[in-house]
Amino acid sequence: MKSTLPLTLFRCVAIAEGISYLALFSNMLFIKPSDAVLYKTLLYPIGMTHGVLFIGYIALAIILAKSLKWNFVSLGIVLFASLLPFATFIVERRYLKK
Repeated sequence: MKSTLPLTLFRCVAIAEGISYLALFSNMLFIKPSDAVLYKTLLYPIGMTHGVLFIGYIALAIILAKSLKWNFVSLGIVLFASLLPFATFIVERRYLKK
């Protein structure tokens, strides 16, 4: 019986990475024009959190691709999804539902 821990962990990281990506964008788009001090205060913690989650997403995707025997196209789609807003949510729904 295979452990579902890597899959569950990847799901959590995918959702958290998507949320941090959206938080980073909203900080840049909505807060920056109105409040420069708040923007600079939030930029480092949000950016660092997103960076760590992004690296975790990529590493876990590669580990999961080996254990679930994904082909290169599936792995490429999952990796490309980390670059687009909302795409990690779609990946979590479609590719990890199995």
